[in-house]
Amino acid sequence: MRLGLFMMPLHRRGLSYGAMYAQDRAAILHADALGYDEAWVGEHYSAKVEPITNPLQFLSALIYQAPHIAFGTGVLALAHHNAAKTAADLAMFDHMSGGRLLFGIGPGGLPSDHELFGLDDPPQRGQRMLDTLDLIQRIWASDPPYDLPGRFQSVRIVDSFDPDLDIGVMPKPLQPGGPPVFTSAMNRNSGMARLAGSRGWGLISANFNVDGHTATHWAGYAAGAAEAGRRPDRGLWRIARSIVVADTDAEAASYLARPDSGVTAYYHYLRVQFEGAKLLGILKEDEAMADADVTDAYCIDRMVVAGSVDTVVARLLRLAETVGPFGGLLAAFHDWDDEPFCRRSMALLAQAVMPRLRAALGMAAGT
Repeated sequence: MRLGLFMMPLHRRGLSYGAMYAQDRAAILHADALGYDEAWVGEHYSAKVEPITNPLQFLSALIYQAPHIAFGTGVLALAHHNAAKTAADLAMFDHMSGGRLLFGIGPGGLPSDHELFGLDDPPQRGQRMLDTLDLIQRIWASDPPYDLPGRFQSVRIVDSFDPDLDIGVMPKPLQPGGPPVFTSAMNRNSGMARLAGSRGWGLISANFNVDGHTATHWAGYAAGAAEAGRRPDRGLWRIARSIVVADTDAEAASYLARPDSGVTAYYHYLRVQFEGAKLLGILKEDEAMADADVTDAYCIDRMVVAGSVDTVVARLLRLAETVGPFGGLLAAFHDWDDEPFCRRSMALLAQAVMPRLRAALGMAAGT
């Protein structure tokens, strides 16, 4: 079982961009030093507290400082992207990182980004995502000259191609066929999970889901794989969770009780954002729940794995009993309002929780 760090990233209001970027950088360097296998970083253009607009640009500054960890885009909203530019950028990053790139994609989830790019229609965003991915992969599978039509954009280098000077040649990634593709799922009975299964992609289940919703992601993934004649691979499934590990249950509870803790601020932000977008159903354990019952305390109780090492191990084993085997646990990043506490939580997860969890599940590290 692999261990990763999943970063939207989301910070408390009031921090400068520089302070947020410095914290995000420090978290990934800490994860690399602790032996985490993966670091996933999101993409948002128009939310100050979610400040990373280009995960490849941000992660490229860490390639040589974090020499062991794999880097994932979590996720690139491909509907917003030019296929040729993105294909070239990904290939460059894959070479620079020595083949440590994981290619997370999605249709985009931030309403202000949709408005910014004029893509308010969800079906069209999904179609554009698939069209852009198709063009990217066709570029990587082709040699020049290129004449690749798409539904929403095309790629062409014909008239200016010069084989004697290698002008007009686009880079291919270091990983044969390109880096592995992942996508994310956050809704109960997610259509994205079904799509991932049908395409053989990896899947990341969001940390702001209750365990029962997460179980539906694998059911959808397996159904999509069956429809496409594929054998679903649970090793490609990552499950994200908000995890707080402390020396005692009381210490973890005391941290979560603080109204300004990074975890509390995170779930308050999500709850208010989802309420405004009429998406509170994502957070509801039961569809019949009243909106008023979806409180910050409810989210923390249902969606945060917190406590001593013993308590966290037991809670994660219950998750595995509910959803079945999965290939990677991604610890959601939360703002470091108390840096020593947050660093220790990450260390306890890697050094104390994961060895016991892997042993109990009969799984090796990094597999």
